[in-house]
Amino acid sequence: MQDFDQLWNYSDPAATELKFREVLNVLPASQTSSYRAELLTQIARTYSLRYMFKEAHAALEEARAILPVKAEVANIRYFLEKGRTLNYEGKRPEAKIEFLMAEQTAGELNEDFYRIDALHMLAIGVPPQESIRMNEMAIIMAEKSEQPKAKDWLGSLYNNLGWSYFDTGNYEKALSVFLRALQWRIDKDLAPGIFIAKWCVARTLRALNQIDKAITIQLALFEESTITGHPDGFVHEELGELFLIKSEKQKAGFHFEKAYSLLSTDPHLQNTEKGRLERLKRLADGI
Repeated sequence: MQDFDQLWNYSDPAATELKFREVLNVLPASQTSSYRAELLTQIARTYSLRYMFKEAHAALEEARAILPVKAEVANIRYFLEKGRTLNYEGKRPEAKIEFLMAEQTAGELNEDFYRIDALHMLAIGVPPQESIRMNEMAIIMAEKSEQPKAKDWLGSLYNNLGWSYFDTGNYEKALSVFLRALQWRIDKDLAPGIFIAKWCVARTLRALNQIDKAITIQLALFEESTITGHPDGFVHEELGELFLIKSEKQKAGFHFEKAYSLLSTDPHLQNTEKGRLERLKRLADGI
């Protein structure tokens, strides 16, 4: 059976859906319902990432109808994607029930990767102290796991823990965790992750009022994204904020304009960060 998870491109869920459907359309009649159900849960995820909730729920219902009676990985993935879809819809209490089911089922099946996924989702959208507790629990599980795939969660978990500390205002602790995340990704030679980890370090340095250090890192990221031909709106946004602090209005205006141009088309920000985008537009126009 093809490992369809290798087809995932989270930055292009529409293209990923097409690839998944190609696999689905050629499944032989003898193909296990469990495999088909797993594939359908991932098709649902491509929809939820695009805020196409009606389609996501329809795919999940199709998956639910063929789930194994005795729990398998397909059941865990159904709970996870049902929870993620509800979470995207803003239905946090309903989503929590699904994530708890996923965590419990994954624990029963000794599936550390999916259990950690459930824990990391439970840590989203809760008060910072609770998020810290959940992320630290997931990190301990990943570090102790003998399953290599489970250990792959560590970079994301360190990142999430850093933001939880950031949200409490404990910027020194956040910085130490973000530096840990950066080193983990450097050790793994994960270029996209290294880029993000450096951005998190620089953002925290701004919170600590270490403006020049933050600018140095963000300018290096700006140069890197320019060379690779992949401009990053979040880097431009940060450079705008940093140059605004330094009263370098021309530079700030340039970066705010670039930031708005790039970020205003992001569906997630359009749905969850309208005020942020409006502020970027004002700063781009008014400086």
